[in-house]
Amino acid sequence: MQKISTFLWYDDRAEEAAALYTSLLPDSRITRVTRNGEAGPGAAGTVLTVEFELAGRPYVALNGGPQFTFTEAVSLQVECDDQREIDELWAKLTADGGEPGPCGWLKDRFGLSWQITPRVLLDLIGGEDRAKADRVVATMLQMQKLDIQPLLDAAGD
Repeated sequence: MQKISTFLWYDDRAEEAAALYTSLLPDSRITRVTRNGEAGPGAAGTVLTVEFELAGRPYVALNGGPQFTFTEAVSLQVECDDQREIDELWAKLTADGGEPGPCGWLKDRFGLSWQITPRVLLDLIGGEDRAKADRVVATMLQMQKLDIQPLLDAAGD
């Protein structure tokens, strides 16, 4: 049993968001949906919370109303193995009103920020060769959706 779950506040689309997210990554599923009773806070029978797992990690989505919205201060990072995975996730998360952002960041149609990151980028910028890392970062800063080949080219590998 996990002691900590990430809790995400939605206006009224928690179930729709959880369904999208769990369709994107292996080892992901909706584990429980709770509904409002007669006492509320929402209309009886409507979704209150959706518990789900993304790649085995627990999350809870709440239909809490419009009082709070997401900001870029919190994002979900997905480390991708190849360009195909980056392209697929980027397309699905920016569809239907999502917005591309700089440096591999995007907002999905619910306003949640994501970082779609090639795993190789973390290796390229985390190594001992700071000049190589600087070239890779400079290249990355020119991109929206990250493209692995130009990052490798900048590294000179």
